[in-house]
Amino acid sequence: MLLKSLKTLLFFISFLVLIPSANAKVWQVTAQDSLQNILNETQAGDQVKLLPGKYLGNFIINQSIELSGTDATLDAQGKGHGLLINAENVTIDSLRIINWGDNLTDQNAAIYSDKNSNGIIIKNCHLEGDTFGIWLQGGEHNQILNNTIIGNDQMRSADRGNGIQISNMKHTEVRGNDISKTRDGLYVISSTNNVLAQNTVHDLRYGIHYMYSYYNKILNNYAYNTRAGYAMMNSRYLEIRGNVTENSHDYGFLINFIIHSNFEDNVIKNVWTPADKKVLGRDGKGLFIYNSGYSTLRNNHIEHAEIGIHLTAGSEGIKISGNTFIDNQVQVKYVSNKLQEWSQEINGVHEGNYWSNYQGWDMDGDGKGDVPFEPNDGIDKLFWKYPEAKFLMDSPAVLLLRWVQQQFPVLKSPGVKDSYPLMKPNLIKSNTIKSDLVNSKELRQSVSYE
Repeated sequence: MLLKSLKTLLFFISFLVLIPSANAKVWQVTAQDSLQNILNETQAGDQVKLLPGKYLGNFIINQSIELSGTDATLDAQGKGHGLLINAENVTIDSLRIINWGDNLTDQNAAIYSDKNSNGIIIKNCHLEGDTFGIWLQGGEHNQILNNTIIGNDQMRSADRGNGIQISNMKHTEVRGNDISKTRDGLYVISSTNNVLAQNTVHDLRYGIHYMYSYYNKILNNYAYNTRAGYAMMNSRYLEIRGNVTENSHDYGFLINFIIHSNFEDNVIKNVWTPADKKVLGRDGKGLFIYNSGYSTLRNNHIEHAEIGIHLTAGSEGIKISGNTFIDNQVQVKYVSNKLQEWSQEINGVHEGNYWSNYQGWDMDGDGKGDVPFEPNDGIDKLFWKYPEAKFLMDSPAVLLLRWVQQQFPVLKSPGVKDSYPLMKPNLIKSNTIKSDLVNSKELRQSVSYE
């Protein structure tokens, strides 16, 4: 009897769910029609299809509908939001939105939703304007897929909006988007259990910027021509894997107060502050780790940075192994008086890191150097404390001091030690590497990030 009643209940629930789709209407709209009037008349489940043309105004969606277009452009005429979503389960597909407002205080965006931001899908859209591209706030189970967002690089970086901003969101997927010339590409704040994957972010300030967000995955993204490829701050339980950053001015990855996170299989190349932007202490850092700890840093590739990796402000408890450091002007800058062992025992096998300037040997052929690698000495620390003395770095007196320190280890100050340095670099599993593109002439041109 109970089973029969349950089946009856399920039948009526299914019937009620199917009613909106059974009564759904398809609206064919031209640029001569009043799009807002049609949106006001729609019911849940309707499809609104825009025919080619330009639709002027600021449009509001109050029903769970699908809005799509074929060569259709929404022109907000320089004010407000291009499209304001006030309903759940809305799909926006293949629209071009331009010329929305430039008021950052009002959070002007091409597509904006801060109410009932649940089940929203935004895909295949082209957005071009001064401030925020997509802003979603306070919801879950959303998808932002395969959109192109272009900001205005004639404005100061601080005066632009972010390409995609999600705030207080859960279970949201941001995948396959191309974002350029905005302030930051992807900005995530106070959000949990989201996935950012296979996005391309370039010619902006920070490629991907995280604040106060837990249990997120940042996978196989690609950043180039930035001040910082990735800026991760005040977050925990992050999986940061398979990402690439190239041609950054200040940081490949900026890691600030990140704990209990995994940082693996990432590629960082060409982090160098341009000569015309140089000030004392501003050096391009492949990895800058500040006040962070209790995480794993494994199998990453850091190449051609002014400083390969810089740890400071109490960063400790980080398991570091399997990483590759190639041709960085300074491989490691570690500001502390504690000894740090940068190798790990994994499944009974000791693993260190690969250092392009390691001059040891491997007599037993096990793939690991027989002599530990110590990237820094007391002389390095002296130059860190007094950077204005860098011009003396290769002077005969300094070379003599380094030699004396090597001959008399008792004079060494504590620092980083890799007891099992690798003789060959590790292979990277990332499927995002596009070095040939980034090394092309057109992508090496100077870009304004200020």
